[in-house]
Amino acid sequence: MDEELLSCLVDEACQHLPGSPERQKLLTRVIRLTSSKLWRETTPYYQDALQQTWLYFCRNICEGTTGQRYDSSLGSVITWLNVYLKRRLQDFYRDHQRQQARIVSANINQFRLGEASEIVNPVDNLAAEPDIPPILENVRSWAEKDADGELRQTYIQGHPQVNCQVLILKRMPPEVSWKELSAEFNLPVSTLSSFYQRQCLPRLRSFAEKEGFI
Repeated sequence: MDEELLSCLVDEACQHLPGSPERQKLLTRVIRLTSSKLWRETTPYYQDALQQTWLYFCRNICEGTTGQRYDSSLGSVITWLNVYLKRRLQDFYRDHQRQQARIVSANINQFRLGEASEIVNPVDNLAAEPDIPPILENVRSWAEKDADGELRQTYIQGHPQVNCQVLILKRMPPEVSWKELSAEFNLPVSTLSSFYQRQCLPRLRSFAEKEGFI
């Protein structure tokens, strides 16, 4: 697609009055030319983010009604829209994480009592109060930093790349399934899940208790 053509269409559209048929016709053409080039993913909230992006486009392509007016000197229309779209997707993802973090379940207590009968991801079940930081963000930060290296150093024998840090992060929402992890690491689901329960869950629970989450 010719970026110069897009730039010319935008320039011409913005010379017409807001809401005029001439502007609408030209902007519709811009939308048709750019829509297939926008960032795509299969998340359930993608269409909502895309709708917000097109609304942002209409309001700010010519006049900065709700944000910074489009500036062709800073990049193409596609780049401008993709930056906005990805930011909205990040917002939706964070909201999804917060909702997941507020789900209260008995699975954590079942594990403490030795009653866990199935593999669960305890991060999904940590309850967060509205006036404290989202728990998932705290857990992710703790696992990623791994300040004392304990999570990285706790791994399946012969497979140092399959350690508690990796598994805890991969099992956080939106979690990677055990089947996918089995294929990725070429290890049986039973081996991965057993290691996760025996080695990773106790460390995750210890962190949660220390932070006062449970």
